[in-house]
Amino acid sequence: MEPAYLQTAQNVYKDAAKKPDIGLCCTTTPVWKLPGLDIPAIMQQMNYGCGSTVNARDLVNNPQILYVGVGGGMELLQFAYFNRKRSGVIGVDVVEEMLQASWRNFIEAEKTNPWFSKDFVELRIGNALLLPVENSSIDVAAQNCLFNIFKEKELKKALQEMYRVLKPHGRLVLSDPICDTEMPQVLQEDERLRAVCLSGALPLDQYLKMITDIGFGTIEIRARRPYRILDPKHYDIDEIIYIESVEVCAIKDPMPVDGPCIFTGKTAIYFGDAQFFDDHNGHILLPNQTLAICDKTAGKLNELGNKDIFISPSTWFYDGGGCC
Repeated sequence: MEPAYLQTAQNVYKDAAKKPDIGLCCTTTPVWKLPGLDIPAIMQQMNYGCGSTVNARDLVNNPQILYVGVGGGMELLQFAYFNRKRSGVIGVDVVEEMLQASWRNFIEAEKTNPWFSKDFVELRIGNALLLPVENSSIDVAAQNCLFNIFKEKELKKALQEMYRVLKPHGRLVLSDPICDTEMPQVLQEDERLRAVCLSGALPLDQYLKMITDIGFGTIEIRARRPYRILDPKHYDIDEIIYIESVEVCAIKDPMPVDGPCIFTGKTAIYFGDAQFFDDHNGHILLPNQTLAICDKTAGKLNELGNKDIFISPSTWFYDGGGCC
């Protein structure tokens, strides 16, 4: 039997499908501006996300894309821009009214986007906890501000489902609120606050561990931004709670023997007098040239105690390249 809090969430988004709720979620990423891409205003009003899951680096070679929790269809349209093939993007939602609203929005999008056909997107009724998608059939899967609604048991199942449908080396792109302050239990149990993507926010370390425990061997932190404030004037709390949003790409790479490679935007710089520095673990540092490194490699380099190597703090922005 489905938990009651999920039924509350479905009712919230059923209402948001019938009448756009612009304040429901506050996206912190600007809408993509691409040649020939015109996003209808209704899609922007129904953009119930907290970031972006669309990244051109993920979308080469006409990938098969899965998007869970369709909203008004804006990110599905953006994904379709990159592959432009029939059923190239599969959108899954448990709320039938949201699927209907998204389909109407695609009809509007056809009018101002000559390249676009609504047949590029295949909408399916379904649950994130039991995806109506075949095993190992997806190149890029994405969700935006949905998984933070789930409690631990359901979140684990949703991540397992994404892992199941991805091909080897496939990418799961996520955008969710996070909160490194412990969320009070009274807020965690508030079904409405959880449904509107506030009280289900996890600490980043716990969020990443949930993902890597499923088996994703490589994690990229692509952005981390301010999102919301919960304050004592409006909520049953004693102190301000600061919530951020994070954009993450989890890659279905084999799990390394020594644990996952998690890139948080750290960089190594060698400034010694030798022609290069070799850690004899697959990493060559050239003088005063940056090398993006995962946190695991950063820790190992720090353990060497070499005073000619600088390791930058996490920038929470990683865009490819480097070690591993």
